Amino acid sequence: MFAVVYSGSNYADWRLADKGRTVASFKTNGINPYFSDEKAITQLLNKNINLIHHAEAIKRIYFFGAGASNDELKAVIINAFSGFFKFAKISVQHDIEAAAIACCKNKPGIICICGSGSNAAWYDGKKVRPNNYGLGYILADEGSGNWMGKQLLKGYMSETLPADIRQKFVKKHEIDRKNILDKVYRQKHPALYLSGFADFFADNITEHYVKKTVKTGFDKLIKTYILPLREQHPDAPVHFAGSVAANFQDYLRETATENGISIEYIIKEPINNLLSYYQNKN
Repeated sequence: MFAVVYSGSNYADWRLADKGRTVASFKTNGINPYFSDEKAITQLLNKNINLIHHAEAIKRIYFFGAGASNDELKAVIINAFSGFFKFAKISVQHDIEAAAIACCKNKPGIICICGSGSNAAWYDGKKVRPNNYGLGYILADEGSGNWMGKQLLKGYMSETLPADIRQKFVKKHEIDRKNILDKVYRQKHPALYLSGFADFFADNITEHYVKKTVKTGFDKLIKTYILPLREQHPDAPVHFAGSVAANFQDYLRETATENGISIEYIIKEPINNLLSYYQNKN
C-alpha cells in the first residue's frame, strides 16, 4: 500500500491505494513545517482513523506540501512521519513539484500554484528548476487567497470598501479593527487567517469590487512570475493549480489573455492526477 498526500497550509488531501484500487480518500488539517512542528504533525496523524488503521500497511508515502522548501523543513515532516509510519519509505517534496506532475506529467511546462498562497516555476519534464519565487504571504503570494484577504481587510479598516461590500462583509464576519489586528499581528498563523477570506470573494464573485480586486491580483501574479518565465521559455504551455485559480478561472483566463498568455490547464486539486501517476509506478 502507498499514500499520496498533497498539502496546502489549510488542509491536506490524502489518497491511500493498493494494487490499483483506492483504499481511502480523505482530508486532514494542513501540514506545513513553517507552522507545525514534529509534535503537532504526530498529533494530527494520531487523530485520523484511516491513518491509524493503515499505518503499518503503508510501505511508501509521496508527500507534497507548502513549506517543504529545503532539507531542514522537509526533515520536520520526515521525522514525524517516520515515527508513525514505521515501515514506510517517505518522500517529501514541495507542492510546486506536485502541481507540475499533475499538470505536465513528463512534459515541460510553466506551472503556477494559486491557492492560499502563490508560486510559479519552470518544469523541464523531470523536475522543477530552482528560482527565487515563493517568498510567502508577507513578501509575495500575489493573487492568492491570503493576498485577497489582505486587500479586503485593508479596505475595511481604511473605510474604502464599497458600501454594499462592506455591509455584506460585516454581516458575515462580525469583526472589528481590534480583532483583525490581534489575529494578524499577535495570533499564530496569520496567513491561514487571511486566506480564509477567499470564501467571501467566491460568495460575491459577480460583484464589481470582487472582479476588480481578483483581476488586479492575477495581473500582479502574471506580470511578476509568468511573463519572465515565458520570456525564457516562449513555447512552453502554461498551467495553473489551486483553489483560487479554479474558483476564479474566468477572471484568470481573462487576465492572462490581456497579458498575451494562453492557459492550457487549470486544476483545482492535483491529488487525483498524482494518484494516477503513482499508481502507474507502483
